[in-house]
Amino acid sequence: MADFWLKVDKTLRYHGCQIVRGMRALRWNIREFSVERPVFIVGCSRAGTTLVYKVFSESEELGSLQRETHDFWADLHSPAERNWDSHEIPAGCASGEDRTVVARYFYIHTGRVRFVDKNNQNGLCIPYLYRLFPNAHFIYVKRSPGDNINSLIEGWGKANEFATWTDCLPEKINVDGGQYTRWCFFLASQWRDYLNASVEQVCAYQYKVMNTAILDAKKLIPPQQWSEVFYEELVNDAVASFREVFSHADLSFDTRMKAYCGDVISTPFNAFSEIRLDKWKDGRNAERVRRVLDDVAETAHLMGYNS
Repeated sequence: MADFWLKVDKTLRYHGCQIVRGMRALRWNIREFSVERPVFIVGCSRAGTTLVYKVFSESEELGSLQRETHDFWADLHSPAERNWDSHEIPAGCASGEDRTVVARYFYIHTGRVRFVDKNNQNGLCIPYLYRLFPNAHFIYVKRSPGDNINSLIEGWGKANEFATWTDCLPEKINVDGGQYTRWCFFLASQWRDYLNASVEQVCAYQYKVMNTAILDAKKLIPPQQWSEVFYEELVNDAVASFREVFSHADLSFDTRMKAYCGDVISTPFNAFSEIRLDKWKDGRNAERVRRVLDDVAETAHLMGYNS
């Protein structure tokens, strides 16, 4: 009987949401709304971007889909149109039509004109997003190379979660001698050079290429519209770190948000194991990670990691 009422509740909620969205669509058709200072969370996959996104989604000043938006952006500008070369959406693709499509979608689904968005490919698309919304605020989440690469390797072992979009790829994936046959996370320039590489080489490449793209794009964004946060600082003091970045994004950080952030590390989102720093050093991928740290040392230094 309990299962029955759960299904009833779920059905009612679904239809209720559909009605609300329909009303918003009608309102939009009468008067289009302009997006105001959207917030985009960017960073390498497995860097803690989901944690930051979930916290910002709790702000009463932002609309949030409470989920990642890979499919939405891929439908708008499919990587297939660019021969599957990259998930980057070139800045030249930005248009008034795109701006209207994005604004309408987020308004209908959230009821807000200021929203927060995150997916693991947006870091390659910052020039495009900035051209769409010149008043956007970007939050760059950084994680130390050892822990980030270790988590990427773990993620490559979960293709059903992180490679759901890869069935149409024209190339044969033969990473680690065929142990991994589906490409995970995102495509970036020269990804085909790693079709037969070891998984640690692929993950080091992804760490380097994503963070390099973000650092390059940073030069385009006014400082007041750009925030950075180290994952390690979030782990050590989430309240202080989030208070600072909320302030920089012109968002209030009230007692409710303070309480939420005080507990957020103890209830992590999408973590594979306990949250602690340098856990790669005693993990099963330690030797793999050590083999590629030199490959990303320069990028890590530019990010602010000095050892």
